[in-house]
Amino acid sequence: MHDRRFAASHAHRLDDPARKVWLPCAEVLLALGLRAGDTVADVGAGTGYFSLPMAQAVGPEGKVYAVDAQAEMLALLMRKVEEAGLVNVEPILAEAEKTSLPSSSCDLYFLANVWHELDDWRAAVRQARRVLKADGKIAILDWRPDVEPEGGPPLAHRLAPPHAMEHLRAAGFDAVSHAEAGRYSWLVQGEMRP
Repeated sequence: MHDRRFAASHAHRLDDPARKVWLPCAEVLLALGLRAGDTVADVGAGTGYFSLPMAQAVGPEGKVYAVDAQAEMLALLMRKVEEAGLVNVEPILAEAEKTSLPSSSCDLYFLANVWHELDDWRAAVRQARRVLKADGKIAILDWRPDVEPEGGPPLAHRLAPPHAMEHLRAAGFDAVSHAEAGRYSWLVQGEMRP
């Protein structure tokens, strides 16, 4: 594990109630435009901060693939899934650059707070293109490099939105846009080009 990856030993920080204030999940989900029946890949799912609300948003006819590279995180996430009585979340132990998700299976490929951790952004974006349906979209949420909240990654590890936007455009995504999300994050989105 490289020094940019969030350690599973700090998983309790992902459930800090203050996080709901500085990164409101409902605000992010609204920006993503999830619909009932959607299939979502939540890559870097951690303990389920977004996976569980996404599963509720897409409903029982939808599905959330909770992808994480750390088995400890997925175990914590699945405990929460069971406690919530959700049946539409499937844990996937994999790296963002190489998942085992089926090709053309997802409406949304979501990477939350992992862009700065990646070693190969091109491979991660290629993976998203492989997994997304023809009309699917990608969304990348990560830390702003111009503010340093307590507990976030060091400023030296953070990347500005244009970095992600350039990778999406180079991979053939259209309608690439970005906005701020919460106090300390940015959200970049793009749509599959037919």
